[in-house]
Amino acid sequence: MEYKSAVIYQIYPRSFCDANGDGIGDLPGISSKLDYLADLGVDILWLSPIFQSPNADNGYDISDYEAIMPEFGTMTDFENLLAGVHQRGMRLILDLVVNHSSDEHRWFRESRKSKDNPYRNYYIWKAPSTDPSGALPNNWQSFFSGPAWAFDPQTGEYYLHLFAEKQPDLNWENPALRQAIYRMMRFWLDKGVDGFRMDVIPFLAKDQTFPDYPAGRFGDLTIHANGPRIHEFLHEMHQEVMSRYTCITVGEGFGVSAAQANLYVGQGRQELDMIYHFDHAVPREESRFLDPAPEFTLPELKAIFARWNEALDVDSWQNIYFGNHDNPRILSRFGDPLGYHYQSATLLATVLLTQRGTPSLYQGDELGMTNCPFASIDEFDDIQVKNAWHALGMPTASSAQQARFLTNANQIARDHARTPMPWSNSPHAGFATEPTGPLYRPWLLVNPNYPVINVAQQTADAGSVLNFYRRLLHWRKQQPTLHYGTYRDLLPNHPTLWVFERTYENTRLTTAANWSALPVTLPESYGSVHVSNYPEAGEPRTLQPYEARVLLA
Repeated sequence: MEYKSAVIYQIYPRSFCDANGDGIGDLPGISSKLDYLADLGVDILWLSPIFQSPNADNGYDISDYEAIMPEFGTMTDFENLLAGVHQRGMRLILDLVVNHSSDEHRWFRESRKSKDNPYRNYYIWKAPSTDPSGALPNNWQSFFSGPAWAFDPQTGEYYLHLFAEKQPDLNWENPALRQAIYRMMRFWLDKGVDGFRMDVIPFLAKDQTFPDYPAGRFGDLTIHANGPRIHEFLHEMHQEVMSRYTCITVGEGFGVSAAQANLYVGQGRQELDMIYHFDHAVPREESRFLDPAPEFTLPELKAIFARWNEALDVDSWQNIYFGNHDNPRILSRFGDPLGYHYQSATLLATVLLTQRGTPSLYQGDELGMTNCPFASIDEFDDIQVKNAWHALGMPTASSAQQARFLTNANQIARDHARTPMPWSNSPHAGFATEPTGPLYRPWLLVNPNYPVINVAQQTADAGSVLNFYRRLLHWRKQQPTLHYGTYRDLLPNHPTLWVFERTYENTRLTTAANWSALPVTLPESYGSVHVSNYPEAGEPRTLQPYEARVLLA
């Protein structure tokens, strides 16, 4: 299956479209919007988890890998969705979440019953430490605040959970567990699913000595990536599953450096097709809600993209992105939504869609969606925000400290990407397709700017962000240079210009983007304009605020 020329579109099912009026997006809602997605010009749909789950982490805590979450619909609804995707020439990949399950999964319910239960070793259990400094097996920390170990009084031992307490880590050292996962993967592929996006895939292999964090790196969760047997496990997964199907695999590469990428996606490795990195993701560990990291400068951002392009072998491949369900809105991070909404949104589209790699768009980015102004902690849903609020003592903190936390959460929290998709300027942004009555409320706050940022309004406006994305995506399909060409940053140190060259056979395309609100002059012309986000061409070598061009030499 050709994936190097494809574009992925990520759907967060809870927030995409509500077909039955219960306030939660669902599979029939996605089906009702397939023509919109096909017309947009994307090739592969990636669904965040749709499986049975108690929703401790919005579906990333799975209690039954082969059942659909009832609030999303039925297996028949899924099969209808899959058929509709294929009828329109698109592909569908599912989220594979197998570093951990829900504590409500049958395997874990059995595992905690006794130390000799057949499912005990499906998870990672440790006796209390004999160290007088504390009973925890080691000092590992959870992504969602606090220790990564939870005590279970029934057997008197701790289980590992690198995420929430309700997300116990699976024990990949156990061959029976691995085979159960491979059977589950074949279940979905046999249904016709086209592959998987693999959640925190580098975390599967744990250091079996379970050492404390090294000095100076307490709580550094990147340490959990690239464990001793990770490539053995991924190669086995490929042999047992992927090699038997025509499918796509995308690995979430948290903790994987550019220098390690070829081990996951190198030619002949027989592991993954693509990997995406976290080098430009928003730092969101607990302390950042009081002390956020500064945003990347443009030279820093360019250096990250250049480093990955230089590190990957010619046949290795990456998935590239600016936004996803784990990051705030890209326009609020990198653009100017108040002064140059259209220009900066379309600049981000131009830069991403002309990079080397398979791009992923996140739902709503094609509209220029922005961060949502949450007014209180009660309006947030994300477990990471709520746990950090309590871990940092915010309930009893001063009003100034609480306001600081809220200001920072309104900058970095994941919920900004999860607000309902705005389909129209009707009540609740047209999120529900059925009459809902006066008491209807979506599961999460609707961004209050939906009357001006919505699909219906932008579809009717030929000069909208949405229609720019449509034109650019359809143009991209005809450009082999963007699918297979090399990448070279021409001005790596320039503070506001991102100018890079893509070359393939006898064609050279150059993207020139002014990442600022001031005009800037290019050092040379680089060729004739093929794509521009400004309707009128200005001076040949002057880029207006947030202007982006693709030039043919």
